[in-house]
Order: sequence, then C-alpha cells, then structure tokens
Amino acid sequence: MPLKRSDFRFFHRLRVRWAEVDMQRIVFNAHYLMYFDTAISDYWRALALPYTEAMEHLEGDLYVVKATVEFHASATLDDQIDVALRCTRIGSSSITFTGAIFRGDHHLISSEIVYVFADPASQKSRPVPQDLRDILLGYEAGEAMTDMAVGDWDALRTGASALRSRVFIEEQGIDPAIELDALDATAVHALLRNRLGQPVATGRLLVHAAGVGRIGRMAVHRVLRGGRYGQQVLEALIGAARARGDTEVVLHAQRSAEGFYRRLGFAPQGEPFEEAGIDHIEMVRRL
Repeated sequence: MPLKRSDFRFFHRLRVRWAEVDMQRIVFNAHYLMYFDTAISDYWRALALPYTEAMEHLEGDLYVVKATVEFHASATLDDQIDVALRCTRIGSSSITFTGAIFRGDHHLISSEIVYVFADPASQKSRPVPQDLRDILLGYEAGEAMTDMAVGDWDALRTGASALRSRVFIEEQGIDPAIELDALDATAVHALLRNRLGQPVATGRLLVHAAGVGRIGRMAVHRVLRGGRYGQQVLEALIGAARARGDTEVVLHAQRSAEGFYRRLGFAPQGEPFEEAGIDHIEMVRRL
C-alpha cells in the first residue's frame, strides 16, 4: 500500500552515492536495508537517547528478528531521498517500525523492521520496559523528548558535572583543575535531560560586566550533537540573561563550533586565541 509523507514525523535525509548503484545507476537492492539501519540510529537521537547508555539503563538491548523490504520504484545516482520511520506497534517484548523511502513525495520503498527486547547476556526476550514504551509512544504523539532545568549549581551539579567531565576532560583532555572552577557556584546553569533523566546538554551563564552575560561550559553528549540540544541550552541561557536585564552576551567559542554560534546570531570579535590548548574565538550577540 502506498504511504504518504504525512504518515511520518521522523525523516533521515541522504544522497545516493556512486558506491551504492549498479551500471544503470540504480541503487543495489541490499542498500535499502542499510538506509533504514542508518535512519534507525538517527531515530534514537531524535528521542534524545544515547543508545548504548540508554540500553544499559533499561537493562536490555534490541535485536532485529525480521526485516522486509518492498520495492515500488528505484532510487538512482545523486537522488536526494528521505528515509522515514515510525514505531507502529509495541508488543510484550517486540517493537515494530514501519519505514518508507521517498524522493520528494514519490514513495519508492516500504519496509517493516521488528526488534525484540532481550537480555544482552542470555539474549532471551524480556518485556519492553515501560519507560521505553512511554518514550516511543510519546515521540510518535508529538511529545517533548527532553526537559530543561535552569537553576543554581547546588540543584544541577550532579548531571551537569558528569556531562562536562565526559566532554571536556575525557574527550578533549582538558585539565580537571581548569574545567571545574569556583565560578560554578555563582553561575546560572542550564541542564537538558532526556526522558530517562540522563543529562544530554548543559551550559552556564556568568556576569561578564554590567549588563553583559558570559555563556560558557557548553557541552552536548557526543552522540547527540547536531540534534538541536545545544541550541536549546543556549536559548535557555540567553533567556536567563534577558530576564536579569542583560543587553548582550559573549562567549568563547571553540573554532570547531564557530558556525553553530554564527547560525544562532553570534558574531566574532577580536582575534582567535588559545584556551586550555584549544583554538577559540570570542563571539557576541546583542539582546
């Protein structure tokens, strides 16, 4: 049965590459399953769930027990296609996803993928945890997948410090003595958690000068970057700066994140510099 784009709220966009097509520039059939598998990874990111940590929290894992593909028309070289997914059934221990591939509004491919939730050691099926059931049903119903908290260090220390340690100390090799400082006690903090209560993004707001806020310690869980979670934290901190009467905010952006801040209204000022062994640029946004 033909599916419509309006049947789905999750889409993963990609472009067909040379390695995925035959001599007629038509996609090899086996690649469609790869497209759906890649889209499933992004589906979990849309749920704000770092997959490995989420499954450890839920004390299980998901295993594919069935995957079908139905071919209606072919994708070809350089096509821009959208891989759509929705969770259509949650049984006692199984989760079924319906998938479709579209070129524009043209429905090319259908798929059904069935997972079973199981114990990782024995691989014996287990009931789908209620938390996971609620998250999947909530996402498909359009509910928020995250919760934002803005407050002081005493209230948000546990989640914020754990995430900052993972990003700045473990990933980037920054000295813990530099990352954790006395300014945390005076800052306004923002902490974004997923529906399992796991921290996914954080940042802080300091007083830089009269009427000027300084945003820093922006950190997003590694596997969730690019999913607008950092933007949510940044907007929460800007909102806190506005609420206290600041007229502008400044920050020291890592050069690799400069484009992210530009897109959100920040402009560079001054010359690049090194901080904690990493190249930075100061950026400012008027409120």
